[in-house]
Amino acid sequence: MLKKGNKLYSILTGTCPKCQEESMYLNKNPYYMGQIFKMHERCSHCNTKYKIEPSFFYGAMYVSYGLGIAFAVAAFVISFLILKSSLKVSFIAIMGTLIFFMPIIMRISRNIWINMFMSYDPNAKEAFSKKK
Repeated sequence: MLKKGNKLYSILTGTCPKCQEESMYLNKNPYYMGQIFKMHERCSHCNTKYKIEPSFFYGAMYVSYGLGIAFAVAAFVISFLILKSSLKVSFIAIMGTLIFFMPIIMRISRNIWINMFMSYDPNAKEAFSKKK
């Protein structure tokens, strides 16, 4: 289904956008809050630098906002329209959803942001190996 070479693969797995061989993050679990933003400096397979420039991932905040809205709307539709809950219960469902999914939203927004600027290169790993 999801295969290497697809941007969606890199976004959902958090792998290097160039070679898609290793995780960009030191800890793959986004719920380990102490290391949610900790990333490798470079990919060990293709030497891609993740932080292209200082404060590069500030742009991911805009993506995070959009994802948060999408999650909130989904929670509202499920709780209010499908389950026929009251507005108060729907509001609580939205807040609970955003709190629970916050680490995932933050990681996916970073993955989307970096994949907007980098593309998969099937030869990236071999090109780096030859330079060594």
